[in-house]
Amino acid sequence: MAKESMKAREVKRAKLVAKYAAKRAALKKIIATAEDPMDAYEAARSLQAIPANANPIRLHNRCKITGRPRGFMRQFGLSRIQFREMASAGLIPGVKKASW
Repeated sequence: MAKESMKAREVKRAKLVAKYAAKRAALKKIIATAEDPMDAYEAARSLQAIPANANPIRLHNRCKITGRPRGFMRQFGLSRIQFREMASAGLIPGVKKASW
């Protein structure tokens, strides 16, 4: 089980990403399409002023139940361990153990 502080940190980052998404996209568009280099420079400076944790690259997928950061299965939002336990218990619809 992950520490509560790590889970809280990820939630905080997700909120920051959502808050600054539109502003980041607008500034990046200005940088990419600006004809005047001074406009691009000012936009780049503004982009640097935005908190680093507002960058979506900083987000990390975590298991919804345990908070485990590794072995994450994107389709279910669970770690491999929790997925196996829940699938074996029949808690995930449409998933059953393979045997041949």
